[in-house]
Amino acid sequence: MHRTALADRLCDDFGFVDAGGQRQRSSCLKVLRSLAAKGRVVLPAPQTQPGPSRPRRLPEPVPAPQDVPDTAGQIRGLALVPVQSDAQMRIWNELLLTEHPRGAGPLVGRQLRYLVDSEHGWLGGLAVASAALQLHDRDRWIGWDVGTRRAELDRVVGLSRFLIRPSVRCQNLASRVLALALQRLPEDFEARYGYRPWLVETFVDTSRFAGTCFQAANWIRVGSTQGRGRQDAARQRDEPVKDIYVLPLVADFRQRLGLPAHSGRGPLPIAAGLDGEGWAQQEFGGAPLGDRRLSQRLVRSAQVQADHPGRAFSGVMHGDGAMVKGYYRMIDQPEDSAVTMDHILQPHREQTLRRIQAQRTVLCLQDGTDLEYNGLAACEGLGVIGKNQTGAQSRGLHLHATLAVATDGIPLGLLRAQCWAPTPRPEGDQRSSSQIPIEEKETFCWIRGLRDCRDVAAETPHTRLVVVADREADLFELFAEWRQDPAVDLLLRANHNRRTTEERKLFDAIQATAPRLRLELAIGRQSARPKRSKQKARPARKERTAQVVVRYQRLELRPPPYLKGQEPVALWAVHVVEEEPPAGAKAIEWCLLTTREITSPEQAEQCLQWYCLRWRIEDFYRVLKSGCQIEELSHDTAERLKRAIAINAVIAWRVMLMTLLGRATPDLPADLLFSDIELQVLQAFAKTRRDLKPPTRLHAAVHVVAKLGGYLGRKNDPPPGHQLMWEGYTVLRHMCSGAALFMRGP
Repeated sequence: MHRTALADRLCDDFGFVDAGGQRQRSSCLKVLRSLAAKGRVVLPAPQTQPGPSRPRRLPEPVPAPQDVPDTAGQIRGLALVPVQSDAQMRIWNELLLTEHPRGAGPLVGRQLRYLVDSEHGWLGGLAVASAALQLHDRDRWIGWDVGTRRAELDRVVGLSRFLIRPSVRCQNLASRVLALALQRLPEDFEARYGYRPWLVETFVDTSRFAGTCFQAANWIRVGSTQGRGRQDAARQRDEPVKDIYVLPLVADFRQRLGLPAHSGRGPLPIAAGLDGEGWAQQEFGGAPLGDRRLSQRLVRSAQVQADHPGRAFSGVMHGDGAMVKGYYRMIDQPEDSAVTMDHILQPHREQTLRRIQAQRTVLCLQDGTDLEYNGLAACEGLGVIGKNQTGAQSRGLHLHATLAVATDGIPLGLLRAQCWAPTPRPEGDQRSSSQIPIEEKETFCWIRGLRDCRDVAAETPHTRLVVVADREADLFELFAEWRQDPAVDLLLRANHNRRTTEERKLFDAIQATAPRLRLELAIGRQSARPKRSKQKARPARKERTAQVVVRYQRLELRPPPYLKGQEPVALWAVHVVEEEPPAGAKAIEWCLLTTREITSPEQAEQCLQWYCLRWRIEDFYRVLKSGCQIEELSHDTAERLKRAIAINAVIAWRVMLMTLLGRATPDLPADLLFSDIELQVLQAFAKTRRDLKPPTRLHAAVHVVAKLGGYLGRKNDPPPGHQLMWEGYTVLRHMCSGAALFMRGP
């Protein structure tokens, strides 16, 4: 009996058939070869030796299509033709062999092939085959284990070949063909193989292509390959590293795989996994620090620091020498180690992306702040962040971050945080500011932030991202960068009265338009701030409601003289002015610039509401500085400071979330953010006070925590703020420590 007959016999005897009742011959042969290699069975010698592949081809090239229009919507007779006949297979092979970088195959496993037909001629072809056996980033995104992957891998199929002929130049054709293919793929696959796939994957060689058509078709970038092909048993890694894109064919594919709805890297509800005991593992677990023990130490360290924000680690640990030594050993890793700010924040960024996926629109708030470390005279790597009235320099670091916020104001997490030491220009550098390339300026951080948000948009294609910034971001280079790839929107406050393509400049042009809307705008309270390094003094401002007039208009902004060769940028301007401010109060007046279309008063009001949420990132910096006391850190190098800042940044975000989630979603269960022992202590404390109810809901629990921090909660008092929350939570953790010791007994 030869090997094929043996495999068929085994398939019949053991019922090795697929969903369509066909023998699983190839899989059976693979298992037999594996058993033979281990010495478990002896197979008959192969009766035939495989020769070189000789695909069926045409005797001449496929004719080029004629008169293809510029846009996909104008193509006549666009259709996908399943490859079934010998003639169609020869056309498909000829196209792929001569015009696709990877040729026509061989393809593996279950396969479907299509030709892209039209009245203009053959426009391309594509093929679906079996998925990759294992992909680290894909498998992590799905969230399955090895056993589930082996059992359910056939539910994932791979777009192995996709060709739009190089001679065809037609806008949106690729994404249109992808949409047509995915509409019919499940039904065609089921007709041939007896079941439907739930997920499609593909790879993009970024040295050749940008993946724009997949992004336009809502595919999700989940990571990169490791340079290994299916046959790379020797781990040569001689394949190019490629981006991995996936597209779910059914929304609940994880549940169908037997996985929890929020497993892997799928959409994550805002408060999921953030209770007092599990949040640190979720937000820091698996950080790529070069050693698993360091990653575990990071989780433990962040957990205890969050219990007592603002205190030195030695004080937090109450003299536990082993924990203190382990923490500083992690922070004091060599400068070139994997313990970096980006790596510490990477797990939190991944969870933030998942929280973004659960939203329809997310605001990406960008802003920067200076961190002063004048007291660290021996600290290496600090820069000059400003000078005082006497000319003395202030030493420190500049922190620039992007905070993701839902449209109801709930912070979803940090997308990015970059910290650097500002350096003054060399004395011999005589260039004017306009002669210095933007890449050499500190303001380039705004463009880096925009580029990062584009990367986020590729991984969250069903969420619209809006970058929101203050006047510092009013850079024509930022608008020019957005124009190259408008994957996200911009919304910022204008700082410069720029020239337009009309006679008037920006501010004059928008003020000359008729009022479109009158509304009430809530102006938050603002504390006074003394002059400090580069920051101007700021007077206090009471909370009030302003009666404002709103205007909006589409304008084209001309580039500044030093960018004379660039084209104007079309933006929408929204002007807001308080015509009759209260006595002694400064009138509110903003001119906002946005890439979003503003054609109705409702859209203008929405932009105003979104811009008002920009203050969330200023709240974040206040919690980070005043609550977590990061300017009181004491380390020998700037790199070590950055590591400690990264840990505290996530802690500050959680303090903000705890405060704001209690206001926005008061009826959620309290155990979403608080552990069992925390709730027991809060309930015990509430019983001692007549003015407190047992905190079974989130709002009530947050209210009790604020009471521990000194919140009076009088009738006209505003909701508790972040400072009361971090002070109250510190008291709560002290009480929990005492309760845990008491329950442990003598």
